[in-house]
Amino acid sequence: MTPVSELISVRHTDLYLGGSWQPASDAQRIEVQDPATGEVIATVASASVQDGLAAVDAASEAFRPWAGRAPRERSEILREAFQLILRDREKLAELMVRENGKPLVEARGEVTYAAEFFRWFSEEAVRNIGSVSIAPSGANRILVEHQPIGVSVLVTPWNFPAAMATRKIGPALAAGCTVVLKPASETPLTALAIADLLEQAGVPKGVVNVIPSKRSSEVVKAMLKDPRVRKLSFTGSTEVGRILLAQAAENVISCSMELGGNAPFIVLDDADLDAALEGAMIAKMRNTGQSCIAANRFYADARVAEKFADMLAKSMGALPLGSGLDANVKVGPVINDPARQKMLGLVQEAAGHGARLLTGGKSPDGPGYFVPPTVLSGVPPEEHILKEEIFGPIAPIVTFRDVDQAIEYANKTDRGLASYVYTRDLAKGLRVAEAIESGMVGLNRGFISDPAAPFGGVKQSGVGREGSHEGLLEFLETKYIATNW
Repeated sequence: MTPVSELISVRHTDLYLGGSWQPASDAQRIEVQDPATGEVIATVASASVQDGLAAVDAASEAFRPWAGRAPRERSEILREAFQLILRDREKLAELMVRENGKPLVEARGEVTYAAEFFRWFSEEAVRNIGSVSIAPSGANRILVEHQPIGVSVLVTPWNFPAAMATRKIGPALAAGCTVVLKPASETPLTALAIADLLEQAGVPKGVVNVIPSKRSSEVVKAMLKDPRVRKLSFTGSTEVGRILLAQAAENVISCSMELGGNAPFIVLDDADLDAALEGAMIAKMRNTGQSCIAANRFYADARVAEKFADMLAKSMGALPLGSGLDANVKVGPVINDPARQKMLGLVQEAAGHGARLLTGGKSPDGPGYFVPPTVLSGVPPEEHILKEEIFGPIAPIVTFRDVDQAIEYANKTDRGLASYVYTRDLAKGLRVAEAIESGMVGLNRGFISDPAAPFGGVKQSGVGREGSHEGLLEFLETKYIATNW
């Protein structure tokens, strides 16, 4: 096993401020654990409020020069960062397994996906296109251009430590913004490694600043009070998102919020059950179910529900559980013990209310934070587990009578990030997809993420979109100029 110190490109575990690596101002540090063993694998600097404001200082000073760079120059730097991430794919993947727990094959996939955001936005950097038109009265021309919004605070979660960072840094830098990235304290090592690669790619000092902190709420709140900060991009829980939106409102800061999900997975009576099973295994089990777009609730037509449940239980129950560094393992640990206890409590509660446990449901003995793949059938439609974002390898299945009831069940939540529908009838599937209240729908597909697609939700699952051209626009302000010639 490679020592963690050798997995970080230049072995940096301090804050990245203004183009230099620095300890926290009060010397505090964060212990980073391997969730497969509970072992502390490294410590990193834990930013103070003073450090957060110093990062804003650096980003503010670097903003005008970076915004003034030719779009092609910004594009080429992002393209170089894309190449460097792919060069270090194996080291980054193993690093993520160590601090996050995901299986190595999935970590490799995430590194490739993360790199693609730098490639995509390297291409979008030169497509900040405005418009010119004549006012309907003929009195003047209407010129519209898009300018970089300014210093941007980026707050990312632990479940996809590489991709969530690049999905925000990419468009911000392409637009001409400078950033302060506050990664999750559970998985800061990947973010620091990406900062190192961006420096190697030629990102100027102060354009990207990375400040892990175990005092996240204090540090982010202080940065949002700074009038130089004009953008907040956050991925995380709806509960924290509400707090940050309220704090950002004080200075009327533009917000992009990718918040919690509660994705329904609907299997209609005419679905190809083999295809539905394949999609369910992807939508449910990617990253051990720790994904905001993971299938959280399964709804199966009563005519196929029992067969589908048995198929899903057999497939999930056969997945090997263990350390993600083992090439044979398909299910890694969950992030920590509180998360594990919450999941197992939801399973026990549902089983106590009449749900049938088909597989899993009990943690294995030994070290690490493991939850076995678990399937529950016959779950009552009002059960608590259906209202919670499980964020783990647990699949509760509810039966429904007809399509209208399936749509009713799917929409009975204040979240609306992703959803999944399986049917052989494309017209019916499209009608259901349009009726479901979610920002994204996988129609006969269990994997929907793509840097070229707009990623985001409706209702309390978020504001704004990431990826696609819309992701670039999130970091731009529209300016209208009225003139004649």
